[in-house]
Amino acid sequence: MINQRSIALALSLLISGCTSYGVVKNAPLGAGPATKSYSLTVRKRDTRPNDVHIILAFSGGGTRAAALSYGVMKALRDIEVSIRGRSSKLLNEVDIISSVSGGSFTAAYYGLHGERIFTDFETVFLKRDVGGALKAQLFNPFNWFRTTGRTERAIEYYEENVFHGATFADMIQENHPLILVNASDLGYRVRFSFLQEYFNLLCSDLASFSVARAVTASSAVPVLFHPVIVRNYPGCESAAREWLIAARQRAGSDERKIQLIDGFASYLDKDKGEYAHFVDGGITDNLGLLAAFDIIEAGGGIKTLVERFGRRTPPRHIAVIVVNASTSPEPVMNKTTRQPSLMETVSAMSDIQLQRYNVETIELIKQSSAKWGQELSTPDRPVSTYFIQLSFRGITPERRKFFQRIPTSFALTDEQVDQLIAAGGDLLRSNPKFQRLLADIAK
Repeated sequence: MINQRSIALALSLLISGCTSYGVVKNAPLGAGPATKSYSLTVRKRDTRPNDVHIILAFSGGGTRAAALSYGVMKALRDIEVSIRGRSSKLLNEVDIISSVSGGSFTAAYYGLHGERIFTDFETVFLKRDVGGALKAQLFNPFNWFRTTGRTERAIEYYEENVFHGATFADMIQENHPLILVNASDLGYRVRFSFLQEYFNLLCSDLASFSVARAVTASSAVPVLFHPVIVRNYPGCESAAREWLIAARQRAGSDERKIQLIDGFASYLDKDKGEYAHFVDGGITDNLGLLAAFDIIEAGGGIKTLVERFGRRTPPRHIAVIVVNASTSPEPVMNKTTRQPSLMETVSAMSDIQLQRYNVETIELIKQSSAKWGQELSTPDRPVSTYFIQLSFRGITPERRKFFQRIPTSFALTDEQVDQLIAAGGDLLRSNPKFQRLLADIAK
């Protein structure tokens, strides 16, 4: 049992001014043997009919988010559709999975292992007391005076127990969707996706970069964890600058696109920034939706994306499915005259900002997905779009109470995990827009 003196010492170490340093483990471009890059061009399905294109977005929310998104994926695996006489699991029609924070564990594991996720992910991650293991490292006296900090210990845990040394070169697999693991850059103040196109801005090689390190960055809640730090190498600015100039011209007077491109361009001023500091992707995109939107828009639009995915003709059906694991528990402060604590105040402020931000994001993607359908449609080949929102609002109030009580942590009970997995499947199957998608595919 941990005594009070140990707790006090550990807490004093956490809030002290002791300096810790991030371990930089991203290699410059060309430092190793030539390998395929993990980029927009790795996902090609030339041998398959081009009728269905699915984008999944997994939100943050600790193991709650990981389990709910896993439940949705399990349901997609179990639903078979007939596409021009070919029977296919709907999960096989997923082209992109964009994720932040807790959702990134599910997305990255599937990107590495495909359907093996349904064999061992519950044991490897969902039903493991990850939070307890990380706390145990915190109270281990051997770790108190390490200069590398708590984040490196989390990376070591995920490397050993979840991802087993996998790099993004291991993510390049036939017929797997493109996985967008997303983080927030504290210094440059932009969303950052672990794709080679983004690493080109850093003059760095993503193929050799650790998946565990990327997922840790995506889920590194500020203050609780230090940022994951990468080096912004010099030497390749000219090629990246040409791409940004073209993207800036395509942006025209669109302020949102201009801000996005300006954020990317800041990485090219090497004199002002030698390192980038990545933290929780939920800070800049709690639903995982904006990262996919950025890539589509900055890359030249939906038509360009379809071409880069190797499709000969546009798909007939484009579905964006967002799995939102956020909860709205009743605030304790409403039941007392006691002044809320600093943590309660910060948490409430964050919830308010995230809820408003989520609403704006959803409206943006709704409008954009409809526009994508119009841009891809031809008189003889119309393209239908479906924006499918899955959240706890889609279940009965009584059942919803159970999920509202599930904390944002990496240590849930087996019952909570099982219920979340079941809820993911139920929410998908009962969604009216998803039912319309299935009906339209069957026509």
